[in-house]
Amino acid sequence: MTIWKEFAQQAPELAGFGKARFASSVAYLGTVRADGSPRVHPVTPIIGEQLFLFMEPTSPKGKDLQRDPRYTLHCSVEDSSGGGGEFYVRGRATLTDDPLIRKQAVHASAYTPQDRYILFVLTVEFAYMNVYRDGEPHPRRWEERPSPPPQHAPGTQHRR
Repeated sequence: MTIWKEFAQQAPELAGFGKARFASSVAYLGTVRADGSPRVHPVTPIIGEQLFLFMEPTSPKGKDLQRDPRYTLHCSVEDSSGGGGEFYVRGRATLTDDPLIRKQAVHASAYTPQDRYILFVLTVEFAYMNVYRDGEPHPRRWEERPSPPPQHAPGTQHRR
């Protein structure tokens, strides 16, 4: 699982663009409901070394993420022509009550989260950006690479 900082090291242009797009307006979080259907929620992402979301403890999006951690997060788009471009990530969310992680999220936040809010840390498995120049799309993407299988020294065998 890749945290935002690692994603930014591997794909700095995409991460910088995404950070700017998420900071410009509300974003939209896609989750999976208990019945398997999709649900979309307006959210305010926080980007520090990790990607964070605070929310009310009674929020349906929080219940969705606790049951099924898969998410997608899409920036707002200014107009039907793509405006300043579009950006989205997908990955997995983890609820945390770690006080050090919460302190990092609060420090990175542009607003003051309420003490009652729960906190999720989101990993990045896939990122996509698209900008339009002269009406033409110019997409870029990044995908987490799976870890390579362990290497064994020559002449040794892997035992199961």
